[in-house]
Amino acid sequence: MLSERELDRYKRQILLFGEEGQEKLKKAKIFIAGAGGLGSPISIYLAVAGVGTLTVVDMDVVELTNLNRQILHYDRDIGKKKTASAGEKLREINPDITVNVVDTTIDETNVARLVGTSSGIVDAMDNFPTRYLLNETAVKKNIPLFHGAIRGLYGQATTIIPGVTPCLKCIFPKAPPKEVFPVVGVTPGLIGMIQATEVIKYLIHDGRLLTNRLLIWDGLESHAEEICVERDPKCPVCGSHTITKTPAKTPARKKK
Repeated sequence: MLSERELDRYKRQILLFGEEGQEKLKKAKIFIAGAGGLGSPISIYLAVAGVGTLTVVDMDVVELTNLNRQILHYDRDIGKKKTASAGEKLREINPDITVNVVDTTIDETNVARLVGTSSGIVDAMDNFPTRYLLNETAVKKNIPLFHGAIRGLYGQATTIIPGVTPCLKCIFPKAPPKEVFPVVGVTPGLIGMIQATEVIKYLIHDGRLLTNRLLIWDGLESHAEEICVERDPKCPVCGSHTITKTPAKTPARKKK
């Protein structure tokens, strides 16, 4: 049940999806991999929306070069662990939710334990090896993966539902070369908000998700397009021979 304080705090969005939808957000647990450029807007908007439990994992320290895009962190946080900085801000933004922060590197030995019983995984990483680990974990746990990536003024996003949509390995069979890529803060801001919107829609079972579609954003042209993506039956992660669980359900769109 929502408290009187919560009913007042979320009054304007309850007008949109009702108390039932807000209660679904309150009960949800979302795992956010990364507290940087993408992780900042994602965690901020999920926090203010009232997602009940956020777990944010990162192992980096705040640096001056982060501050053009990583809006969770301020000048005073330079030298501080990103998890400590993120936890402090998110709890101030919404003291009515639970914020767990974990200062560690995500790897094959701990990813399943870190994700735990989360309702979904948000990919806010900047490297594909870790993204592939998150993808495998989402498939094994039968929970959605909300993918986003950026470079310069370009970005992309998709929502992966195990057993229903292609997984990340289907869409990107090979990782792009590792690089220190350019970025301006507005790009992760925009892509991160798209990912946060996808999480909210999934949790409240409303709207059309970015399933089977890869959204491509071109900030130079202020233009977005979609690429249809399909499952690879021979995919080593989600191919027909690897699926042992009932496919996760894509939330049905509410009738208006």
